Amino acid sequence: MSSVSPSFFEVVNYTPPDAIFELTKTYNADSTARKVNLGQGTYKDENGNPWILPAVRSAKEKIKDFNHEYLPILGLPLFRELATGLVFGKHSAAVQEGRIASCQALSGTGALHIAGTILKQALGRDTTVYITNPSWSNHRQVFESIGLAVREFNYSTSAGVNMQSLIQTLNEAAPKSVFVFHASAHNPSGWDCSPDQWKYIGAIVKERQLFPLFDAAYLGLTSGDYDRDAFAIRYFADELGLEIAVCLSFAKSMGLYGERVGLCAFSSNTPTIAAAVESSLARLIRVEISNPPAFGARIVAAVLEDEEVYAQWRNDLLTMSSRIAEMRWQLYQGLIELGTPGDWKRITEQKGMFCILGLTPDQVLHLQKEYHIYMAESSRVSIAGLNGSNVR
Repeated sequence: MSSVSPSFFEVVNYTPPDAIFELTKTYNADSTARKVNLGQGTYKDENGNPWILPAVRSAKEKIKDFNHEYLPILGLPLFRELATGLVFGKHSAAVQEGRIASCQALSGTGALHIAGTILKQALGRDTTVYITNPSWSNHRQVFESIGLAVREFNYSTSAGVNMQSLIQTLNEAAPKSVFVFHASAHNPSGWDCSPDQWKYIGAIVKERQLFPLFDAAYLGLTSGDYDRDAFAIRYFADELGLEIAVCLSFAKSMGLYGERVGLCAFSSNTPTIAAAVESSLARLIRVEISNPPAFGARIVAAVLEDEEVYAQWRNDLLTMSSRIAEMRWQLYQGLIELGTPGDWKRITEQKGMFCILGLTPDQVLHLQKEYHIYMAESSRVSIAGLNGSNVR
């Protein structure tokens, strides 16, 4: 019997599974009827099922007879046009003057990867990317996989945004450093900057010649008003005249989790620069995926181009955001009524799909073992996983 030949892959190390997806796997394997998944940020109805937005149902009916031809390299043109106008505002000077370069992306993750790659080309491989601590677990992995150095700064306390740490980091960072800002509904802290705080941050970013990259996964779900949630993006791009990147996802705002539809957009100083950046985006997309998938982009375009369906979608955002706020209040009230030790005000003060409760790992394991409640990263809770029947 011959011996096994040396493997070509002996230098490849085993990578542990993603903690959040493993949590979902464990949750799915649990046979307990009253189990609750507080991990992934996906909006569910009162029965714990995915909610197909009425606007999305209407849009799917409109596009059901479309063919399956390839899209252009940069994506569905109508989707790019409408999504860009949605996030920057139809009256944005950057949009009207043709200073936006954009491409369709594989949801927010793909948009971040594309943005990071372009920024590495533009700013150099020695560029540092600053992310918040805590932050979405994939931020570090995405930018490090591109070959960029990633540093963290303390973003939040139990009472809100840690502005002292944020301002200090902005002032100490080298010019051309990239700062990843959460446009709204910070993941996972739930603490957002106020408009006045964004203005203060923007002034330092401009003075220090830093580059802002906005991760915009939850626009419209935070307050129920898309325009309000996009304040920082529009203020930086138009009021301050800054060059920025926006990584937009429709997974949350339209419930298109599995369709992976997003947008990567750069606001630049001139139309000529925008054209050059867009050509680089096209080259990158061609190399990586040749061209993006069509179905999700057509759904989004069908929602945004039809006034009636668009109005329904705005109502859908209000439905989701108001229900999330109500679930937060019910959870808070339930904890108070039960006399649970601790200060739980943060549950109602924080925004969006996530909340940091400050539980210890042992407390989380106890909840999983005794009550079949599954939480990610020891103290992070996805409010979207709750419903009125299981907040206690």
